[in-house]
Amino acid sequence: MSPEFVVNASMVHLPQVLRWSGAIAKRLRGYNIALAGKSSGSALTDALTLADLTVQELIVAALRDADPIFRTCRIEAEEVTGDLGRFASNSPLVIALDPIDGTKQYRDKTGNGYAVMYHVRSHETVHYSLVFIPEKGPHGHWLEVSPGQILSGPDDPSRPAEEVLRAMTPITADARETAKNIYLIGFQSRDRQAAAAVSQTGLVGVAPDDMPGSIYDLFATGQFAGSLIHSPNIYDYTVALHIARELGGNSVWVHNGEPVHFGETWMDDRADMLRLPGIVATAASPDVLAKLVSVAKNW
Repeated sequence: MSPEFVVNASMVHLPQVLRWSGAIAKRLRGYNIALAGKSSGSALTDALTLADLTVQELIVAALRDADPIFRTCRIEAEEVTGDLGRFASNSPLVIALDPIDGTKQYRDKTGNGYAVMYHVRSHETVHYSLVFIPEKGPHGHWLEVSPGQILSGPDDPSRPAEEVLRAMTPITADARETAKNIYLIGFQSRDRQAAAAVSQTGLVGVAPDDMPGSIYDLFATGQFAGSLIHSPNIYDYTVALHIARELGGNSVWVHNGEPVHFGETWMDDRADMLRLPGIVATAASPDVLAKLVSVAKNW
């Protein structure tokens, strides 16, 4: 099955769905909706709310009903809610969902960088990504990555969501900002130590608690130069890989420098999520990528 058909259907149907999902997440944030359910030992990983479950239920139902082509894909979702059994059990294309990326920040009301995330990928790479950040700006903020194009900009609820995206000016590699910030996560108690080591290379390591917003939009616009992640999960990190490759960069395993693919995932039973093994460096610039690989290859 050609990814093109799933990408085209995603571009038509998913913008309105993520806009609705973001509105629900924003509304539910005003209530005490924390839940138990994950036990990895990491506060960032284990945060879970009723909003995660509700938003995923909505997105899965929309995918089931909007276009039959979505049901020909496998679906990998960070939570277990929704009519997941309606989707293919064996397909070269995967739809992945993170209903609330940044759940701890969302739950604890410590920032507004949480996002609703969707992407389509194959074994080798990512074909389409859509991110909606409900509380960035007065009406939310979009990031879309499609073949040959990256879009980022504010939402305008007076117009259809797809129309808002199609009117945006694409981001190009030569017009991005050139900040040196690098997002680090997954090192748990060593996050700040790892960030300090990155800063010694002339880059600027930024630990999770210091993030000013969603890494995906910040990376796409050049306010961040990349990321360094230990055991990244496949529901959200994957969008950074997509951005990097569209900009001429890459995402690689630091122990061997090889490009990341999705044939070596493992199930983290404590957090109940799929992950990639090892440490992964992602950057739009080959020079930045080389620095990240060099500093982390023996960690």
